[in-house]
Amino acid sequence: MTPFDIARSYIGTTEGPGPADNPVIMEMYDSVGHDWVEHDSVAWCAAFVGHCLERAGIRSTRKLTARSYLEWGVPIEVVDAQQGDIGVIPRGSSSWQGHVFFIDRIEGQWVWGLGGNQNDAVNVKRYPVSKLLGIRRAGNVAPVVTMSVEAVQGRLKELGYHEVGQIDGKIGPRTRAAILAFRDDNSLPLLPIIDAALTKALENAAPREIAPVRASGAPAESRIVTASNAQIGLGVIGAAGSIGSQVAPALMEAEQARDMAGRVFTLVGLESWLSNALPWIGAAVFVGVIIYALRAKEARIDDYRSGKTP
Repeated sequence: MTPFDIARSYIGTTEGPGPADNPVIMEMYDSVGHDWVEHDSVAWCAAFVGHCLERAGIRSTRKLTARSYLEWGVPIEVVDAQQGDIGVIPRGSSSWQGHVFFIDRIEGQWVWGLGGNQNDAVNVKRYPVSKLLGIRRAGNVAPVVTMSVEAVQGRLKELGYHEVGQIDGKIGPRTRAAILAFRDDNSLPLLPIIDAALTKALENAAPREIAPVRASGAPAESRIVTASNAQIGLGVIGAAGSIGSQVAPALMEAEQARDMAGRVFTLVGLESWLSNALPWIGAAVFVGVIIYALRAKEARIDDYRSGKTP
């Protein structure tokens, strides 16, 4: 069921008579994280909308303020509004007060809203279209945007926002983080959505600037760098020990491998060659370990300086 279908199933629900509280409305507060509310006399239009969204598997703002929905989902123009979109209008004398509802339909200068706490009940009531502060729709991509999610992800990565992760066409936590970072750098509203303002900015944006300190620095507490340094140190010690024919007793596996190799070479008559060549073979192995560790360390530092990794 859609949030609108769920909302429609509550039509006729009213606050409890007198001092009594309707448990259905109390459940709405609870479902959006406000189980502290003790009475259904607390404004519940946002709790109603949030409850219906959550029951449909869509995360709400989980707030009791109607205007919190002005920053939820994606913005929709009045001419593009559809049944089930969310409308917000002012209510009361304070700038933070408002009323939120599901849009049932818009006809001429009137919008019919299916909402809770409308005369203390769930019903459909009409309001002037001119009072709408905004219309929002669930999702991350505004309907007027023609740039695909994959294209946005690819462009973000081109510009140096590597936190976007894989280019998979899905707006997950990493893509949302990249969008917010780009919006912050380009003075756009901090909303994790793809809209016309974002796509236009992406088209004209310069590559992400990297701070001089980062461009010449190295990652702190990097496990890759730490492991590489350890491998380099062990490789140097091992190479020196092999060349000097003084392999450390701690390298038991290497000694066992040497004994096995020695027996094989004795069988084929190459024992004397083995005794001379094995230290150099061991040194070559350790040198290979050093080279591999140096490359891993260099790659990790390059990724850090270019902004690809934290």
